[in-house]
Amino acid sequence: MPLQRLRFTPEYARRRTRANAHDRRRRARGGWLARMARFTLVVALLPVAPIVALRFVDPPLTAFMLARAATTPPCPPLALEWKQLALLPEHVGWSAIAAEDQRFYQHAGFDLNAIRAALRDRSDGRQLRGASTLSQQVTKNLFLWPDRSWIRKALEGYLTLWLEIVWPKERILEVYLNVAQFGPCTFGIGAASQHYFGRSATELTRDQAARLMTTLPNPSVRRPIGMTPFQDQRARQIRGQARTLARQYERTSHTNQAEHSR
Repeated sequence: MPLQRLRFTPEYARRRTRANAHDRRRRARGGWLARMARFTLVVALLPVAPIVALRFVDPPLTAFMLARAATTPPCPPLALEWKQLALLPEHVGWSAIAAEDQRFYQHAGFDLNAIRAALRDRSDGRQLRGASTLSQQVTKNLFLWPDRSWIRKALEGYLTLWLEIVWPKERILEVYLNVAQFGPCTFGIGAASQHYFGRSATELTRDQAARLMTTLPNPSVRRPIGMTPFQDQRARQIRGQARTLARQYERTSHTNQAEHSR
């Protein structure tokens, strides 16, 4: 039979119909996968927008402040009294680092040494120590809710990665000082300084800065005035560790500058 006549046989038509249907299904499946990939990418990158914005804009409120305002008894209207890091005494920032995250300038958002130590304590049946870095605490305070669920921890980890990519360390420290909770209804170093010591945060002494940091991580119970013996001891530790960390950082910076200038 000539080739031209084979092309128009019923069998050939059926084969072409099946092939065309298969191609249509494949194209439809490919389009669906492409749409899902685009949707997943948008969802994954959606939280990055506020992180980029807050790199340059100071937040007026945080998720933790809104959650606290909704509790009973409610807090009075809350607002952040923002203080730029450059205007604060250096010992304020170093006191926070000494109290909460001594490897702040060495990690990329997660202190693996602290995490391993916390896991060892848990496996040994001892009280679980905190392993959250300043970066993780900023993420939690700004965007998330106050519980210990695995969903929240997963979101915290993802957002912390982006925070460390987008923000410099100085911005992370500045935002931490301005959003951290220092009392039941007291948020930020500016409000805490006025509330407890009647002075601006730009005038805090080393002792006052250390005493404020002793309220962490339990500011709903601890106060920087009329402190317990444990807090007195903790304040002395923070003062000493803050000086040591500042000197170590300065020596490391000078060494790095000398190496780069060679």
